[in-house]
Amino acid sequence: MSINIIQLVQGALTESVLQQLATRIGVAPESAKRVVGLVAPALVGSLMNKAASPEGARGLFAAVMSPDTNANIIEQLPSLVQGDGLQKLLGMGTRLVGAVAPAERLEALAGSVATQTGVAASATHALTGVVGTILLGVLKHYFTQHNGAAGALPTLLGHQLPFVKPALNDSITSALGLGSAGSFLSGVGAQMKAVSSHLEHPSAQNARVSAVNSSVDKIVVQEKASKKKWWWLAVLAALALLALLLGRGCVGEKQQPAAEPAAASDAASAVAASAAPEASAASAAPAAMAAAPASEVASQPAVVPTKDALLTFSVDKAGVPTLNATVGSEAEKKTLLDALTAKFGEGKFTANVTVDPETKPASWLDKLNGLLPLMALPGAEVKLTGEKIELSGTAADAKLGWLDKLKNLFGAGFTIGTFDVKQAVASAKDSFMNAFSAFKSDDCAATDVAKVLNLQVINFATGSDVPPQDAQLALAKSAELLKTCTTAGKTVKMEIGGYSDNVGRAETNLALSKKRAEAVRAFLVKHGVPADSLTPQGYGDANPVADNSTASGRFANRRIEFKGQE
Repeated sequence: MSINIIQLVQGALTESVLQQLATRIGVAPESAKRVVGLVAPALVGSLMNKAASPEGARGLFAAVMSPDTNANIIEQLPSLVQGDGLQKLLGMGTRLVGAVAPAERLEALAGSVATQTGVAASATHALTGVVGTILLGVLKHYFTQHNGAAGALPTLLGHQLPFVKPALNDSITSALGLGSAGSFLSGVGAQMKAVSSHLEHPSAQNARVSAVNSSVDKIVVQEKASKKKWWWLAVLAALALLALLLGRGCVGEKQQPAAEPAAASDAASAVAASAAPEASAASAAPAAMAAAPASEVASQPAVVPTKDALLTFSVDKAGVPTLNATVGSEAEKKTLLDALTAKFGEGKFTANVTVDPETKPASWLDKLNGLLPLMALPGAEVKLTGEKIELSGTAADAKLGWLDKLKNLFGAGFTIGTFDVKQAVASAKDSFMNAFSAFKSDDCAATDVAKVLNLQVINFATGSDVPPQDAQLALAKSAELLKTCTTAGKTVKMEIGGYSDNVGRAETNLALSKKRAEAVRAFLVKHGVPADSLTPQGYGDANPVADNSTASGRFANRRIEFKGQE
């Protein structure tokens, strides 16, 4: 059994509900209806894109089945659009719709739909949140009723293709980072089918056993059918081989050793040739068994690219760029290197390019000519991940205008901005607080605790080893979490590792990273964590988790990392 998700979402927004909702957010009901008609298929398309990878499908299913998702949203919607319920509904939409698409993509979608409908982007964004809330609620209700698992989600979304296709256009798919509507719709169905097969049949061992058993069954059947016809030929072959061996026993010393295998082969071939018409059915079965591993590999789902193509570069004072990139094919690598060579000349740039088949096509590659001048700007730092572009260094200098140039070059399908430390810290803080709220004393395994603690960001000031004020609340919560485990009799031992970026002298960074780790330990001990459960360690610029060529990469590398100890 399947459902038309879009129809259910639109059906939930009855004429009376839509009228009240539209009035409350300041748009005409007919305009709101047009927005929903574009937004609902667009969000389903975004869900399809997420479900086109195993990790995305699992994460999406977890979001659908989370406690925040309201499986009864359709029944409750009429009351939620009245009075204070609307604020609750809009707040719910803001939280939940992030599982459908990243915030920047939702903003781009709202802009695209606003342009197509003439409705203000703010109202479009609000309606998008409401539609996303209903969408996830409908899915949760369906899977709850049918005891569905993650593997069924791509299948269900695949059934929505006929309903999504008429409403998607290049403007919408570009805003969501899906490329052109045609290419997305032509490929996503097969990808979701492969993911569903992978999630529902994760064990290749079962496939091997099944393939071998099937081959064995064929052999038994074929042997029974042909046994009466060729058993005497087997006897004849054995007698011929025996006669050959006896004859060679008499003259073996006079013959060359190398000729022995050939003689045996010739005799066997002669017998096999005479037996071939009768034995072909029987010999085909062992051949099928020998080929089983290859066919088994062929039957596995094709590799579905799940990773975004990556390009980072920084330019030194002389205007010489250093690039790091990951692309999905050798052809893309060649295109990138050829363009660099044509621009800068052989040996006048540094490029480390990795080819990974799991990487999606580089959507920025066809805009490379427009990027090349920026690659010659001294002090420029740029990071391109999928359809997201981040500028830092001189590339972010408003006076040089590169932000606007790239927006014009790449269009609405790309999110382009500068790295904002405050926003990065705030985002990390939200993630940590959510994980902290969900933590239970039953989860006191060292690895689980470390995952939560490592969500916080302690953004030390340059050269300082004093935990900044904006990190102290998270550190206090970290102490509370560790004490909870200790109280439950599950004391967790942690190594507190301090890391730096690669700016400055290595020995200075090493010493500073150790002091920062010691400062975090001192803070936690002061707040009640057993001192003997925490070990500080400094690592300097070792083990970077991001590229140091950009501001965001250096920010990620300047970190405190918790690691569970036995």
